[in-house]
Amino acid sequence: MKSLFALALVAMSSFALADEINSAAAQPVVEQYDYSTNLDIAKVISLSTIPNVCEVVPATMTYEDHQGQRHTIAYRAMGDGCSNG
Repeated sequence: MKSLFALALVAMSSFALADEINSAAAQPVVEQYDYSTNLDIAKVISLSTIPNVCEVVPATMTYEDHQGQRHTIAYRAMGDGCSNG
């Protein structure tokens, strides 16, 4: 009975690990943008929110290219908190 219980526990652990690996594989790799990066943007999926500060902040954009592949890039953007007055 103990060996059956141990076998069931190992099987459940294996399924949980496989599910975790599949979840990690489904998340896109974040690429670092620089000015030499060629972007093939067919559709923007999401943009991170730019905070209301007057400084350069990290930002991300997720987009789909013309082949239907999803990409996420990280870049730096000026915050929305600067004023001209």
